[in-house]
Amino acid sequence: MLKKLNRISASVNHQHPVKVLQFGEGNFLRAFVDWMIDVMNEKAGFNGSVQIVQPLAGGFGKLINEQDGLYHVVLNGIQQGKPVTQTRLVTCVTGVINPYEDYEAFLKTAENPHLEFVVSNTTEAGITFDSSDESLNIVHKSFPGKLTALLHHRFEFFKGQPDKALTIIPCELIDKNGDELKKAILQYTDLWKLSSAFKHWINTHTLFCNTLVDRIVPGFPRDTIGEIQEQTGYEDNLVVMAEPFHLWVIEGPAEQRTKLPAEKADLDVKFVNDQSPYRTRKVRILNGAHTALVPVAYLHGLRTVQESVENNFTGEFIRQVIYDEIIPTLDLPAEELESFAASVLERFKNPFIRHELASIALNSVSKFKVRVLPSILEYIKRKDTTPSRLLQSFAALIRFYKGRWRGEILPVNDTQDVLEHFEKAWNHSTIENTVHAILKNTTLWGIDLTTIKGIESKVVRYLIEIDKAEKKDEALTIL
Repeated sequence: MLKKLNRISASVNHQHPVKVLQFGEGNFLRAFVDWMIDVMNEKAGFNGSVQIVQPLAGGFGKLINEQDGLYHVVLNGIQQGKPVTQTRLVTCVTGVINPYEDYEAFLKTAENPHLEFVVSNTTEAGITFDSSDESLNIVHKSFPGKLTALLHHRFEFFKGQPDKALTIIPCELIDKNGDELKKAILQYTDLWKLSSAFKHWINTHTLFCNTLVDRIVPGFPRDTIGEIQEQTGYEDNLVVMAEPFHLWVIEGPAEQRTKLPAEKADLDVKFVNDQSPYRTRKVRILNGAHTALVPVAYLHGLRTVQESVENNFTGEFIRQVIYDEIIPTLDLPAEELESFAASVLERFKNPFIRHELASIALNSVSKFKVRVLPSILEYIKRKDTTPSRLLQSFAALIRFYKGRWRGEILPVNDTQDVLEHFEKAWNHSTIENTVHAILKNTTLWGIDLTTIKGIESKVVRYLIEIDKAEKKDEALTIL
């Protein structure tokens, strides 16, 4: 008989002071930030709880409160070549406040003298300024609007004391997320004509950190929830599945290490002066490898990331892409880059996560432009020659966007204008003309790629070989 999960049934009696205010109650923050805080409480004496603010009117808040903030995080994956499964009951969440139901209770959280941090994950679209949020005294549509109101309440309650200013650590997946959030808050400060003293408090004493987060969180494990609940003995409707790998890069002063003792808890949290190299590393190696792999693997007849990395042909292809053509374009220490690359390939093999190539193929052109093209251009700049594997991927991408392969409709999913560009290019009489039209299109790539020596001739050559393989019904080969 399963027990309802709550603090009485789980015998969780301790209650740490609330040090973290969290905007967002979704799977990622609960399996990433809250999981880390729970580990820090256990291993590093952080002695802190999390109060969640529900950023939208609808969400998981009621369900989280019904379970007294308790839930299990299940980690499944491969580490150092071995399967890893860990289950942790997270106890650091006190509950969820919904500003749309009780705005005064939301503002009152700012009066907490123990509060030190604000974290958030309100999606990439969450950090925006909305000029229709015209008043300080209403529930604001935007997350920055809510945060501005909360910070202003704290400023007034503590009479502008510098030591009561907070550290803001957004986790939204946009570049310079801390800077963008501060920019929006200052816009609200001007819109609402708030005092120059408050603006000074924000500019001088409130710390906004740019961050990079990395952990794959598939979320609620619908297929295995019965087994997990039997194992834990609880009826837990908030179980979150995640991979063991985690990385949190926080741009901020060294003293933050003492306030957030992640290193003492053996967590992979890095406090750095500039998170840009780590963002570039992730985008180029992890995201870039994903994007480079998809068209090659799909044309090879594979359908998931795991089987693609384990396949002899595509597995060797993506290893050469990463180690021979992407890593040489990056500036972090080689040992650190190779260690990260090894972890990426291990993550790609995770048997607990079925990552469909078709889902990664969404908007592949814009992804290729951001994730792969910079590696191609930087490789040419540093080596004075072209990267063969990355250009093979480029050729495969162009072929993929033709839409059919050996009679099969391909899962091409992109904006209408991109699809029209490729359809028009494929109407040309020869492969040479098709490639020229695509590479010359500055709307697609932000640059006329026909002006970069070696790219056009190599892509034409590889696309001709792909065309031959299709006509002969042969497997693709590494050239």
